[in-house]
Amino acid sequence: MEKLIITVAVTGSFDSKERQANLPVAPGEIAQAAIECYQEGASIVHVHVRDPKTRKPSMEISYYREVFETIRNKCDMIVNLTTGIGGRIVFTPEEKEQAGESLYTTPERRTQHVAELKPEMCSLDVGSMNFSRWVMANSLPDVERMAEIILEAGTKPELEIFDAGHVDIARHLIEKGLVKGRPHFQICMGITGGISATPRNLLYLKESLPSDSTWSVLGVGPAQFPTITLGILLGGHVRVGLEDNLYISKGVLAKSNAEQVRKAVSIARTLDREIATAKEARQILGLGGKMRESWILN
Repeated sequence: MEKLIITVAVTGSFDSKERQANLPVAPGEIAQAAIECYQEGASIVHVHVRDPKTRKPSMEISYYREVFETIRNKCDMIVNLTTGIGGRIVFTPEEKEQAGESLYTTPERRTQHVAELKPEMCSLDVGSMNFSRWVMANSLPDVERMAEIILEAGTKPELEIFDAGHVDIARHLIEKGLVKGRPHFQICMGITGGISATPRNLLYLKESLPSDSTWSVLGVGPAQFPTITLGILLGGHVRVGLEDNLYISKGVLAKSNAEQVRKAVSIARTLDREIATAKEARQILGLGGKMRESWILN
């Protein structure tokens, strides 16, 4: 098996400090959490940003820039910026008139930070679905346009798969030449409205991917560690972090993102799976071209 790439998603768009006091919110907190996870064995960080005052999800480029440059200047961790923000529509009676928590905008706005910062990786939600109480809206023309911008930036897209039909959309992007090189998939399991986190479903999705692809898996909430354990056994890569699960074990809140990374490393070592360094992760994923050599460390 390839060495195991561990991705950490240190903060998402939903949970709050009221539920998890250790959730990083400000750009400096997010960057520091990522660096701590790198020191524990994570080679990729998946980045959302929030408004430090309101603690709500943000698309502010200066926040992305601060997180990106802080991490880049302190370690060689691979930074994977989200493009999922901007495709959210919330439908509740009290929010319909003012849009409330909805964040819905153009493909160009959703990928502006990728075009400017040119990270090594970014996420690309390829499909639409009910997502708990809101709608994740990604029309095919919008997805194709985002893929074009990501390709132009020289960034590798991480193709987010929340349900079985999303694999077909990803294949369409590959066939159309909007995703080049060895494709990389993030299988997202256990989200209400998406595919449930069961061994059968993971086996099905794994077998549905293009044969030359790499893939990672995450499980939401209590499915986190059972799901990544199966992913490790099947030869995939894994994602942990407070974006996906606030706990370290049943009823016990995680002290930090780094604690979840340590647990993932422990599971992998118990199963005799070696952990990939950031340099090794770049080799596995086909990253590290000339564009990046000016700022990638050893």
